[in-house]
Amino acid sequence: MHQLTSISLCPQASNARVSTAVNADARREVFGKIAAAGAAFLPAAANAAVGESPRFSVFGLIGDGTSYSEGAAYGSDQSKPTYSPYSVYEATGKDSLYNKEGGGADGAAYVARKKAILAETKVRLNNVPGYIEKKQWFNVKDELTRYMYETRGAVRGLAKSNKQKEIADDFFKAIETVYGKATTHDGAACANANAAAINYLDAFVATL
Repeated sequence: MHQLTSISLCPQASNARVSTAVNADARREVFGKIAAAGAAFLPAAANAAVGESPRFSVFGLIGDGTSYSEGAAYGSDQSKPTYSPYSVYEATGKDSLYNKEGGGADGAAYVARKKAILAETKVRLNNVPGYIEKKQWFNVKDELTRYMYETRGAVRGLAKSNKQKEIADDFFKAIETVYGKATTHDGAACANANAAAINYLDAFVATL
């Protein structure tokens, strides 16, 4: 009796598996049709077309200049020459905000900004002796690196004459010595180099 019951259940289990498989196929077909219908409303890729090879551009000189690039087609779609092949901004010229508002590299606003950087640089250099006394070598090095990038640009931008350039070189050498002596924990040499850097900075500012 038990055997007959077991056999009678087998066709039902088989029918359930077939039904599930049919339903799965039907669902896939429905979803496939929905996806195809949705794709019909999407715009075609601008850089792809049936039967075409992929478009490419090498610095805007070789290949297709209308193809996409990180530099807006390497400037081929810009009305004016760009700053670089990778830039979407135009090259510096007489109409640039840099020149209109700052007067260019010789403008009063430009010079004032650079002088302000030098003034802040001296403030930071005056903090160094206190760090040396406390043997806070990491603070000495941080003080030189977190702002000195601006200092270097300001000094190089303002140095026009040979004398100014020579003082600038001496200033940078002194700064490098401060950093090096802080690394070796040589307090006396570090303090002397920092004092020299301040003197060179004052001498440079006096020439402006």
